Amino acid sequence: MTPAFSVIIPARLASSRLPNKPLADIAGLPMVVRVARQALQSAAQQVVVAADSPEIVQACEAHGIQALLTDVEHPSGSDRLAQASQLLGLDDTAIVVNVQGDEPLIAPSLIDALAQTLAAHPQASMATAAHPLTNWEQYHNPHIVKLVCNGAGMAQYFSRAPIPCHRDSLGSPEQPWWDAQSSFTPLRHIGIYAYRAGFLRQFPLLTPAPTEQAEALEQLRALWHGHAIAVHISEHAPGPGVDTAQDLALVRQLFAQN
Repeated sequence: MTPAFSVIIPARLASSRLPNKPLADIAGLPMVVRVARQALQSAAQQVVVAADSPEIVQACEAHGIQALLTDVEHPSGSDRLAQASQLLGLDDTAIVVNVQGDEPLIAPSLIDALAQTLAAHPQASMATAAHPLTNWEQYHNPHIVKLVCNGAGMAQYFSRAPIPCHRDSLGSPEQPWWDAQSSFTPLRHIGIYAYRAGFLRQFPLLTPAPTEQAEALEQLRALWHGHAIAVHISEHAPGPGVDTAQDLALVRQLFAQN
């Protein structure tokens, strides 16, 4: 049974690669509204956009989406989520799923799975998702984050480097660079998270980790400070997100086809 949970969608106008990204039109609706509508198809008790500007709040409210105005100076999405959870008055034990504001094709079932994964692992402060990675170019692409789990399904490490590194098959895609006969296939991280609200408010106060600064991966801060991250393994890759104008064109094309 899916536990009670909230979805919070951080959204900010400032974007170096795609200005005003949350308001980009996708088939007649702002992108952030598209994301929220996907999230509303999940089992979430509430879906709230945590915005950095009145323009985003107004766009959401015009389409019946709940939105909160948060501090424009937040350095990260997790800081914005922490403030939003405080404004919403969420109990420390409440589960919050962080859906990125540039994922208009996010699967509602994946959102539910994150909440279920965190609820099933009371020792974990967070949960995230991954899917098997069998493409050699993606495995070596530093823009694609990989992760390794332990036997209990908890994250051991996240990296932009190809991990796990099979010692005898580093050279080319023609070599058997992962063991297809075992369950230890490389995993590609999916950027969706579930938190317990108390930890979400604590997280921005933790000292940034050296590993986090080296990899530019915020989730490594949680591991550095001893917090467990449960991992849901999805069979399939998620739909494309929107980081660039080219991504936006692709997503618009997919919506037009459907």
